[in-house]
Formats: sequence, C-alpha cells, structure tokens
Amino acid sequence: MRSRNPVFSRRGFSRDNGYAGFNAAPQAGGPAVGTQQGNPYAQQAGNPYAQNPYAQQDLQYGAPPQAPAAAGRMTMDDVVARTATTLGLVVLTAVLSWVLLPVDEANIGKSYGIAVGAGLVAMVLALIQSFKRRAAPALILSYAALEGVFLGVISSAVSTYIADGVVAQAVMGTMAVFAGVLVAYKAGWIRVNRRFYGFVMAAALGFVLLMAVNLLFTVFGGGDGLGFRSGPLGIVFGVIGILLGACFLALDFKQVEDGIAYGAPREEAWLAAFGLTLTLVWIYMEFLRLLSILNSD
Repeated sequence: MRSRNPVFSRRGFSRDNGYAGFNAAPQAGGPAVGTQQGNPYAQQAGNPYAQNPYAQQDLQYGAPPQAPAAAGRMTMDDVVARTATTLGLVVLTAVLSWVLLPVDEANIGKSYGIAVGAGLVAMVLALIQSFKRRAAPALILSYAALEGVFLGVISSAVSTYIADGVVAQAVMGTMAVFAGVLVAYKAGWIRVNRRFYGFVMAAALGFVLLMAVNLLFTVFGGGDGLGFRSGPLGIVFGVIGILLGACFLALDFKQVEDGIAYGAPREEAWLAAFGLTLTLVWIYMEFLRLLSILNSD
C-alpha cells in the first residue's frame, strides 16, 4: 500500500516490487520478520500486501527488525533527523528569498522569474528522485533549497499584496494539521487500511483532475477558469485540499512505521524525509491559497 507522495507511490519502502503491507506489520514480541513464519500473511499467495520487502535484509543482518540498535537499519531518530534537515533547509532558503528577493514594484518581475524558475527546477528534481531506486541526499537537499526559494517569494507576495499575517497563519495551520494527524494516528483514531487508502486515492485523483481542468480553462479562457480556486468554490476546494493533505500524512506515517518495523536500510530515512516534506509543502500551499481567498477583496 502506497501513499500519494511520488517517493512512496513510485517506490516507497519496497524491494523487488514488494510492499510493506499495512496488514502485515510485525507485532511486538512476535516472531522475527524476515521469514515466512514471522509474517502471518506470507502463505497467502498473490497477496502483495503480505510480503516483507526487507526479508533478505533481515537475514543478512541476522536480527529481528524490532531491534532498535541494529546497525544499518532505519530508526525513528533517523527519520526525524533527516526530516528536520530537509524542512530546515526549506525554511532557511524561504526566509533568505523573502529578504533578498523583494516583491516591490521595482523588483517584482525579477523576483517572480527567479521563484518560478526555482519552482520548476525543484519539481524536476522531485520527479527525478521519485523515480530513482535509491535515495540521493544531494538531490533531496537541492530540491528543498529550491522549493524554499519558490515558497519564500510566493509567501512574501501574498503577505505584501493580500494580507499581512497570512503566512504566519498558514505556517501555524500546517503545524496544527501535522500535530493533529500524528496524535490521531498514534492514538488509533485513524485506521490506515486498504479502504482508507482507496478512498484517499480516489478523492485525490478527482481533486487533481478538477484542478487540471480548471487550469486549462484559466489558460485558454482567461479569468478564474471554472472558479475552483476563487470565491466560494475556492474556499471549498481549499478545505478539501487541506483534508487530503492530512490523509496523505496518515499514509506517510504508516509507510514510515512499516519501514522501521521491517528493518528498512538507514538510507531510506532520506526518502521518508523527502515524502513528508512534499506533503507538508502541499498542506502549506493549500492553507496559503485558502487564506488568500478569505482575505482578498
């Protein structure tokens, strides 16, 4: 089962086209994963959710994936450290671009041009990493730096021309969603299973298609297109976008949890950080768009 993030949907924590299945996570005190006896679903032929994608790694390391100090294995500390590094770079370059690329009348064209260019390159780097078989820290950090430049200029423009204080509200909203989903996930209020995954993916597909159609009408028809990003409909779709981002976070948390439980290699922590960063950027942009609509004349 995979999340929306390209890093997870294309590859995620997988080996040999296997999945870290949501229904096959090892239980504390149970047999070691990495053998068929340790996976209660291993005997279900044709069930892609039933296989431990790190079975070979478990045999190689010779220790159950639950062992927190196993050398070469991803831990929660690894994920937290890599995510903090990636997000920290996004924030740092966003602040620098806000200061060094002003959006006043004299510099707005130049600042916008640099921001759009950085955003496009960041998108290309994200796609390249998504299709790579291994994590490339330099690629991920480059994406984070360029994404920060884009976010910094856009945030500065929104704060300058729409409403001062909107950026702080969007940041706090993003943090609140992250904390809320994490608490709900750890408390078991969110059950991430196949039904949840199917619902989220169907909703995400519909959302993306509608936004693509709206963009086409905007480009070729002018104005606000079909109005999905402005006015009352824009508010509705902004809320939907934030809710989808929250669902993506739950999927990402499950992927990380399963990767740790199955003994993912330590380098996978960079992929976890990359995927979580993509989702948090999504949520922030949806908050910024929603607040812009609510504060615009």
